Amino acid sequence: MEAMPDDWIEVRGLKVEARIGVPDAERAEPQRLLVDLRLRPLRGFSQMPDSIEATVDYFAVAQRVAALSAERPRRLIETLADEIAAAVLREFPARRVEVTVRKFILPDTEFVAVHCARQRND
Repeated sequence: MEAMPDDWIEVRGLKVEARIGVPDAERAEPQRLLVDLRLRPLRGFSQMPDSIEATVDYFAVAQRVAALSAERPRRLIETLADEIAAAVLREFPARRVEVTVRKFILPDTEFVAVHCARQRND
């Protein structure tokens, strides 16, 4: 059996808006978050024809992540990261996805981040 190539698509620093935070006041206004995505397509790059239909359309993924982030309030960035990962695997031809969500709320820090990795089981 031939090994799966180690090919990835990355989207870094995607700016999204979300009503997110534990206190009600923090969720009152949208906050800017940064999302990093690392996507492993179902097929390796060498197995793809030179066509957008053969790969993960990262523009469509970015639009979906932005829309999902703005859909509804959440308390935790962990929840948002998990929902993003699930949506990418459900809606796009990706074998594995890694999601990092960065939030700029904690004083005296550059940011707070969570990271999750999910993959298809089929």
